[in-house]
Formats: sequence, structure tokens, C-alpha cells
Amino acid sequence: MAVQRKLTIDDLSAMKQDGEKIAMLTCYDATFATTMDQSGVDIILVGDSLGMVVQGKTSTVGVRVTDIEYHTACVAKGLNRTFLLADMPFGSFHHPTTAMKNAVRLLRAGGEMVKLEGAGPMIEVVDYLTSRGVPVCAHLGLTPQSVNQLGGFKVQARDEAGATQLVSDAVAMQQAGAQMLVVECIPATLGREVALAVDMPVIGIGAGVECDGQVLVMHDMLGLGGRVPRFVKNFMQGSLGIQDAFEAYVLAVREQQFPTVEHEY
Repeated sequence: MAVQRKLTIDDLSAMKQDGEKIAMLTCYDATFATTMDQSGVDIILVGDSLGMVVQGKTSTVGVRVTDIEYHTACVAKGLNRTFLLADMPFGSFHHPTTAMKNAVRLLRAGGEMVKLEGAGPMIEVVDYLTSRGVPVCAHLGLTPQSVNQLGGFKVQARDEAGATQLVSDAVAMQQAGAQMLVVECIPATLGREVALAVDMPVIGIGAGVECDGQVLVMHDMLGLGGRVPRFVKNFMQGSLGIQDAFEAYVLAVREQQFPTVEHEY
């Protein structure tokens, strides 16, 4: 998709309709943001994953709104084309008015959409935000902020009841006004089913190649850190440098060469 201006949610929706895969990566500073922008990355997520890969925490639960706000402002300064998505960290969106206050902070910092985890009562929160002009991306499947409740980082919706509920939640989120969805650590067949069930772009991470796009944590795809999940591929292998790795990732997503069966559940 030859778009040199700033991408919008309409552009991303058009990519889904045209069957063009969307490439998303996490990022936390201006320098890497500029490199991703020049490499053709469509969406940058300032993820609460920064708690683990930047701050050295064991989970994302300790990340604060001020952390996301700061890194969103840094990333925004490095972008010309790439769409900027900001995570709402744990405890920042569980009441509608609190969610609104914190979403405004992230949008003012430069985010173009906020992402929040979970369904159930979060559907009401999404409706509250979107009816007041806040663009929202939902996040279903494995929700890392709930890792203590889930009993660890485990594949979700493996059985028929869980799969049915996840599809139902995706549809409910769209009806509440969400314009994008991230699905994490679910069977690849379910990833395809969710992508077909809604009109909004569905970005997968460990959810199979038939989602509308893919997202990885930058540090993971550069081969940094220790143990990595099954769904990660090291794009530094065979690359000449970091920008080359980003470009290889974008190309692999576009041509549906990533993820492969070895990265799926």
C-alpha cells in the first residue's frame, strides 16, 4: 500500500478489506521509531511490555500511565507515516471515567488510539470511550495484565466453549465501537475465525498467519533477552542490521511467510 502520509485507521481497515497484511511492532523511543517508520512498519505499539524489556520487571502489572505517556511522546517524535497505538496499563481503565482521563493523557502525548485488555465489563468501558471520541483497540485471548489470575502465560480458548466466547467477545467489542483488535496466544484456526467474524483489523501474536496482521515485541524479534515464546522469530538472523531486520519482518508479514506452523498453536 503506497501511502507516504500518516496512516489512519481507515487506511488500516482498507488494508484488511484488500487482503494486505498489517505489520506491527512494539517500540519505546524516537530512534527505533524512526527506523521502523522508514522500514515500512504500519503500526507501532507503545506496549506495557516496556515493564519487562525496558524496566526489568517480571510482568506488565507494575507499569504506570506516566510510563506509557512518556514513551508515547518519545515515539511520536520519530514518526512520519506509522500509526501510533498506546497501551493502557493495568488499573488505568477499569472504570469508565478513569479510563477516559487516562486515555486523554495518552492521546495528548501523541497516541492515535489506545489499547485495553479484556472483555466482560471492559465492553462497557469501550462503549464509554468510543462514544466520547476515543479510538480503541481491544485485546483478547492471553491478556498479560491478568497473568496472575490466568495462572501464567498460557494458550487461551483451546476448547469449544472458550473459542465461542472469544468470538462473541470480539463481536461485542466491535459493536461497542472498537476499531481494531489484538488476539494473543490462541489456536491458529481460531485466529482465522475471529478475523472473519469482524470488520475491524485483527492483529495476531501467536494467533496464526490468517489474522489481518501480526505484532511482535521488538526485543524478541531482534533476538534480545532470554527465553522467548513459541510465536517469536529472530529476524536478526541473516540480516545485515536492525533496519534490515525490521524490513525482513515487514516483508515476511506481507507475504504471509510469518508466522509459519512452527510459530502457531
